[in-house]
Amino acid sequence: MKKIVDFLIIGGGSAGSVLANRLSEDPSNEVLVLEAGRPDYKWDFRLHMPAALTYPLTSRMYNWWYESDPEPFMNNRRIYHPRGKVLGGSSSINGMIWIRGNPLDYQKWADNDGLENWDYAHCLPYFKKLEQRLIGGDDYHGDDGPLYLTTPECENPLFDAFFKSVQEAGYPFTSDVNGYQQEGFGKFDQTIYRSRRYNAARAYIHPVKHRQNLTVKTKTLVIKIISDGKKAIGVEIKKGSGIERIYANEIISCGGAINSPQLLQLSGIGNTDHLSKLGITMVHNLPGVGQNLQDHLEVYVQWACKKPVSLYPMLNPLRAPKIGFDWLFRRKGTGASNHFEAGGFIRSNDKVKYPNLQFHFLPIAIRYDGSAPNEGHGFQLHVGPVSSDVRGEINIKSSNPEEYPSLKFNYLSTEQDRREWCEAIRCTRKIIDTDAMSEFMGKEIAPGKDVQTDEEILDFIAREGESAYHLCGTCKMGTDEMSVVDEDLRVHGVENLWVVDASIMPTVTNGNIYSPVMMIGEKAADSILGNTPLEPIEINFYQYNKLAKEEIE
Repeated sequence: MKKIVDFLIIGGGSAGSVLANRLSEDPSNEVLVLEAGRPDYKWDFRLHMPAALTYPLTSRMYNWWYESDPEPFMNNRRIYHPRGKVLGGSSSINGMIWIRGNPLDYQKWADNDGLENWDYAHCLPYFKKLEQRLIGGDDYHGDDGPLYLTTPECENPLFDAFFKSVQEAGYPFTSDVNGYQQEGFGKFDQTIYRSRRYNAARAYIHPVKHRQNLTVKTKTLVIKIISDGKKAIGVEIKKGSGIERIYANEIISCGGAINSPQLLQLSGIGNTDHLSKLGITMVHNLPGVGQNLQDHLEVYVQWACKKPVSLYPMLNPLRAPKIGFDWLFRRKGTGASNHFEAGGFIRSNDKVKYPNLQFHFLPIAIRYDGSAPNEGHGFQLHVGPVSSDVRGEINIKSSNPEEYPSLKFNYLSTEQDRREWCEAIRCTRKIIDTDAMSEFMGKEIAPGKDVQTDEEILDFIAREGESAYHLCGTCKMGTDEMSVVDEDLRVHGVENLWVVDASIMPTVTNGNIYSPVMMIGEKAADSILGNTPLEPIEINFYQYNKLAKEEIE
């Protein structure tokens, strides 16, 4: 007789970790998590030292190592996209930056038919439920949730100069980008606890792994969802050289913006015209699977630093032993921070309702791969549009589950995107070219002072632009013909099948997406269990009022 589990979760990443915990709270529910990657071993400093984030970001040991198809507006470059292939998913390899997005992002979701319960008021209680902000909770933040949040000190003198500089340039300082006012510059909360990365698995799985009704299997690749007619009944997995079947009452895909649409397509759920050509037996025609792909593109704008106060010396290999010792035994020092401690959000023009540019300030000139310019001491701003109208798609190339799908992002393909990129570079220069930064600001390393015209700026973006790793939207929720899941995240037309991850987002949120994904996991848990949703929290938040501003002036 075949064994049937109550809930089968595909992917032990961000949302999958939340669901593993919440669905197994009732001991009568048997919950199975299948993760393709390795465990997030506690001893693995490459995962848990915040300053060591380059290692998991650039290692096939911890991530899927995807690349886009040649991007036609990016000099036909293939853009690198790391996605977490380890317990905790991309929360184990990300930059540990905690950004919820703007409240109006969720109003944008709620403006879609059938998604009225996804506005900010309905999402806020779930943000609060999952948070344990170590400086204390308030009307906007939780203080007893599973996920610890640290607010950085920003001790390097470059941060103090930066905060003065942005205000001199005419932008506000905000005490909390996740609170009343996102617009402006301030400190970024971090998913760091006691100087260690606090990923989703550490927050949600490890504290409850003793539960008898919870099983987590790593290094287990799900290759297909099994259906009986239009009812999902189990999955096929690859273990070693063999194929096994596991059956479940409810199946929840938490694979992320690439893996979830890939798995649905492999399972006969997607665009009939495309899948039938690949010889895949159709279960249900959903043309939106893999469509609506969104991401944030970013560049580094870098300057040399005239004073030796940046983090450049930490790149010296001779310093590594001390950095490691201080982090491991003293829980302090250079290794204890992600160094993305500050940044902000601004409107590049007065036509947009809320910020459309995001910045991360870093007191060193360095790339994600750990390479640095030859100038020595420096600093940089990561910048990019966060509300782009660019859309791409993901499609499998064959019925082989181990062949990576086609990823097309279409970066820089729209007039709006190109315009906002030109505005982004000019706003960045305005922020740094101030009296407050003058004692530190040396020559502009990238793009360089000679890059001035729109054409020159766009050429720089095409050559140097990188993904910010905020992929989403490929199984969007809604009620239109291109939606994939409903407001409860059930897959349209297929019984007992759910998608819970970044792929369900109709539009990308304003900033890093880890926080929204965790909220989605918490909110989905109540839907899947049939619980009464948390009461919405109606609360004020900042909104730019152009008319009011003009009347004052």
